[in-house]
Amino acid sequence: MMAQQNKMNAAAADLDPVEYLFRCLAEEGGALYGGEAVTQLEHALQAADLAYREGASDALVAAALLHDVGHLLAADDGAAESGHDLYHEEAGARFVARHFPPAVSEPIRLHVDAKRYLCAIDPDYFATLSPASVRTLALQGGPFDEAGATAFRLTPFSEDAVKLRFWDDLAKDPEADPPPLAFFRPVVERARRRA
Repeated sequence: MMAQQNKMNAAAADLDPVEYLFRCLAEEGGALYGGEAVTQLEHALQAADLAYREGASDALVAAALLHDVGHLLAADDGAAESGHDLYHEEAGARFVARHFPPAVSEPIRLHVDAKRYLCAIDPDYFATLSPASVRTLALQGGPFDEAGATAFRLTPFSEDAVKLRFWDDLAKDPEADPPPLAFFRPVVERARRRA
């Protein structure tokens, strides 16, 4: 895994960060998204499209597009299915934070905690999760307790992370027809320039 991470870091050093992320999505995003009926790329595009259609800021649309890029930056090879959590949200947020403002990287970092938070505060939310999300919730620590939910709510960008979480949950439709990846390039470029 370390050898692959070093290889990716070397590739990232040679490219503009937006170009690198878009190549990751285009070239590595064809794999099915963790037990869902869509690919990683389809999931990313659907999440970004939902954010865009709701009039979210460029930063939040970029976060929606890139929220699971940590799966592509680290070799998870079915880690969730085998009972391992590779903390994709942390891996993705770490890379994104080097090149984008916190308004992009923090919702990415917090989107798993947003699921744990919503499960803690809304008993009906858990019932909306896909079987794959239920499985990963257990790996990610389960619903927050009261103290964890309070701490999450007080964390900067937690409201954006909750919005991102809802788009994440909805972005699993094999019949959806979001715009192509190139459509979101100007949005991501604008979000980066605000860094």
